[in-house]
Amino acid sequence: MKHTATLPVPDPIAQQHSAQLLQLIYQTIEDRNGWLSFAEFMQLALYQTGLGYYSNGLSKIGKAGDFITAPEITPLFSKALGNHIADVLKQIPEADCLEFGAGSGQMAVDLLLYLAEIDCLPKQYYIIEASAYLREIQRHKLKEQSGDISSLVIWLDQLPVEFNGVIIANEVCDAMPVHRVQFENEQLLEVGVSVHNGELAWQTQPITNPELKARCEEIQPQLELFPYQTEIALQSPAWLSTIANLLNQGAIYLIDYGYEAKDYFHPLRHQGMLRCHYRHQAHDDPLVLVGLQDITAHVDFTALAETALTEGLQVEGYQRQSDFLLAGEILNLSQDNANQAFQQMQQSAALKRLLFPEQMGELFKVLSLSKKVEMPRSKSADLRYRL
Repeated sequence: MKHTATLPVPDPIAQQHSAQLLQLIYQTIEDRNGWLSFAEFMQLALYQTGLGYYSNGLSKIGKAGDFITAPEITPLFSKALGNHIADVLKQIPEADCLEFGAGSGQMAVDLLLYLAEIDCLPKQYYIIEASAYLREIQRHKLKEQSGDISSLVIWLDQLPVEFNGVIIANEVCDAMPVHRVQFENEQLLEVGVSVHNGELAWQTQPITNPELKARCEEIQPQLELFPYQTEIALQSPAWLSTIANLLNQGAIYLIDYGYEAKDYFHPLRHQGMLRCHYRHQAHDDPLVLVGLQDITAHVDFTALAETALTEGLQVEGYQRQSDFLLAGEILNLSQDNANQAFQQMQQSAALKRLLFPEQMGELFKVLSLSKKVEMPRSKSADLRYRL
């Protein structure tokens, strides 16, 4: 992790955005008797209308932004995912696709172009995007790069009542607000945000949220070290429960960085795993650059798998990203795609980034869930025994 002292200084416009958001957060903390849960703070910092990180109109993704997602690295990622998706679409008459948090829209573009190429387009391609700013970027990119196929894309303001097809969430769960908690030998504390000497500061208090307390009591027997601080996701399992119940037939692909419970709550991670991104630098202080930096938390894949089973889904596979992409024939796709020496060099670099364990290949995982469909590719190099 880089120390925040090394981070670039925001420009005046960005600083003005941040100052407005901070004023709102200070007022909210005052209204809540001087303390705000970290989940509420993260919600404001990322999603407050017009001011939060994902809605303030400042650059986010790509070289000019703060981070690059896998679909931005190479179209091969989306094509390999497309082979997984095509297997499911072929099993369902008039199946649709639904993508959560489509970012720049690049994955939607590359997926649709590839599915058209292999004659396996969905009936509709739905996108649910919380950021009005990113919606406009997605619309422009889809119209510019996918031509007539873009007519299949529909943006939704709310979830459909029912759904048949494939649901995709690439780097979505990590951006859902989480609670921070601290396990002491004899008490459970929630780590929230207060104001001290005019600046945001951490402050603990006894846990009062019944759902959070119950989850902490489930986790505590797994811990080997005290005090132990970590992040607890309540929103992402609740979200998965909702989409599981609207799915009649199809598959859900959850692609993100994280761990199964045994590794998530390992003694080495006793200070938690919050990660912030600003201008392609990573650090662990979410109380700086408020509204200007991304704030994420590693995903507890065991909790999501348990939710899936509870809601009647099948856990078809749990794979490293590298194994998922290999099962999607990414190497064959790269052979088909590279005609010139320069293209081969570019693709080689992209493949290393996506597949090598020291880069994205092992940290990122894919949880594949199903209802009334077969997903044989998801069983390649399967790690479900670790969940």
